[in-house]
Amino acid sequence: MDLKHIAGLVFASASQNGVRIIIHQSELASVSLRNAGISDTIPGDWFSKLSSQITYLILSNNQIQGKLPHHLEFPNLRALDLGSNHFEGPFPVWSTNASEISLQDNLFSGSLPENIGSLMPRLQKLYLSWNRLDGKVPSSMCELEGLQVLSLRSNKLYGELPNCWHKSRMLWGIDMSNNTLTGSIPSSFGSLASLSVLMLNNNNLDGEIPSSLQNCTGLTSIDLGGNRFSGNLPLWIEKFSSFFMLRLRSNLFSGNIPQGFCNLRNLHILDLSHNMFSGDIPRCIGNLSGLVFGNNTEVFERLIYVVMKGRDPEYSSIIASVNTIDLSWNNVTGRIPEEIARLSALRMLNLSHNHLSGPIPESLSTLRSLTQLNLSYNNLVGRIPSLPQFNDPAIFDGNPLLCGAPLPTKCPGGRRF
Repeated sequence: MDLKHIAGLVFASASQNGVRIIIHQSELASVSLRNAGISDTIPGDWFSKLSSQITYLILSNNQIQGKLPHHLEFPNLRALDLGSNHFEGPFPVWSTNASEISLQDNLFSGSLPENIGSLMPRLQKLYLSWNRLDGKVPSSMCELEGLQVLSLRSNKLYGELPNCWHKSRMLWGIDMSNNTLTGSIPSSFGSLASLSVLMLNNNNLDGEIPSSLQNCTGLTSIDLGGNRFSGNLPLWIEKFSSFFMLRLRSNLFSGNIPQGFCNLRNLHILDLSHNMFSGDIPRCIGNLSGLVFGNNTEVFERLIYVVMKGRDPEYSSIIASVNTIDLSWNNVTGRIPEEIARLSALRMLNLSHNHLSGPIPESLSTLRSLTQLNLSYNNLVGRIPSLPQFNDPAIFDGNPLLCGAPLPTKCPGGRRF
């Protein structure tokens, strides 16, 4: 690879073994080789030969292989980004004052150092998602008073989360999803005054949502799906008018859907599917003005992108679910509220596999924004209203008393039940 050294910043063009050229540059202050097409193996002593003056080391989005030296000191390093490569071996026990460490989407394995809080005391953003890290989340993480984002998604972390987060007042983004964590949500999460995004989905966590979380008044997004949480939905959630996403799918929650949920006026994603909720759908659901106007999504998308820095497919799947309501696979009864038709920005509505009864509201035909609908396996009756964008009979399966297009069953005498 041919490298051009301009004012301390190294850019790469196309060729094969030019990473080694940097070794001979003793006065480098910053290295940027992001998305440079490098497919090379870094020798074991590569990092130790870099200048002690290095402040920024960016090698992300390449195909670089190799292991990092286990022990090193980078006294002047401010940012390290080796994300989206093929680095392997244990997590580096480096002493550094860097504020951002990005090692996501590699092949790092083993456990995190228990003293990570003292090794990297000025960390603000730590990205370790999509690796093979195991072991427990070190309690010394709680000592990082300036930590803002902690992203550990898709590893093999296990055990209970430490309950010591009283000093992490700046922490606003936590993503520990897709691991095998156990135990309950630490009550000390309630000390995180800046907490905005909490993603713990797809673990083995249990217990109830701790009441201490009501102290996190800046919460905008919670994803606890795919765990074993239980109990009723906490009534204090209704105070969080800033809530954008509430995903509690695939747990053991029960009880009614509180009327107070209608106060979540900025809600754009509501997923309570695959639980044991019962009772009626609150008629005030039409008050969810975020699903009426469909605005303010840019801030949410930016927050999620920062927390999930890494693979686009997982990020895209969350963004694709904006403006949705999913209450499927519960024990919800009563009628489908006419007021749902007020949600003029609603894109997906899934009420399947419940015990809903009565006719389908005629007003649903006014929801032109609706692109996905599932009302199957309920006790709905009567003529299906005109929904020209939906011609799949599977949408209405399991409701033997429904009739009219797109079902083959004709309505008797054109009457509605």
